[in-house]
Amino acid sequence: MTALLQLSRLDKVYRTERIETHALRGIDVSVAEGEFVAVTGPSGSGKTTFLNIAGLLEEPSGGQILLDGQDVSRLGDDARSRLRNRAIGFIFQGFNLIPDLNVADNVDVPLRYRGLPAAERQARITQALTQVGLASRARHYPAELSGGQQQRVAIARALAGRPRLLLADEPTGNLDTQMARSVMELLEQINASGTTIVMVTHDADLARRAQRNIHIVDGQVAELALAGAGA
Repeated sequence: MTALLQLSRLDKVYRTERIETHALRGIDVSVAEGEFVAVTGPSGSGKTTFLNIAGLLEEPSGGQILLDGQDVSRLGDDARSRLRNRAIGFIFQGFNLIPDLNVADNVDVPLRYRGLPAAERQARITQALTQVGLASRARHYPAELSGGQQQRVAIARALAGRPRLLLADEPTGNLDTQMARSVMELLEQINASGTTIVMVTHDADLARRAQRNIHIVDGQVAELALAGAGA
């Protein structure tokens, strides 16, 4: 399969006046178009740093990032922002919804940055909210929704941009078991429709539902295996 995301010899070092911390050390990871990959590992292992660099939110200290064959390792801030907005969707543990905006307007925020016409934005908002089962809640505010519903809004916001790559950082971390399963089922449906997903999770049960697991320990890939292997 064609690699959508290719990380080669990736390093990330955080430096202060007294301390040098190696968050990632020589990471080599390839994610194929249409894959659903779970990234696992203990706290502090470098999982979120890995995801942030893959999503162009942080620059690597060394190594190369290829997105759809394009070297994006050293793009400037403006070019990175444009590429993120066009090709990458993000889902965070904390939802990151704007409390003073209703559901539809929260989904609309990244679309406005792209300068899309109002009619196209509205069509995308409706389609994304329908896909996550919240079309009837478009005029509700985040405080009026459950945690699971808020995460679905966050997923709709990512989907409205029609990303080729969806990055999820502990998307079920703030949800109870039932809501977590519901969100995971939604992510599986999104992946089945063709979107590539890379998900960081501490939940072994959810990780096993991905097609492949990448286990990171001390900033290095400890193992790559088919999800559920040996389970």
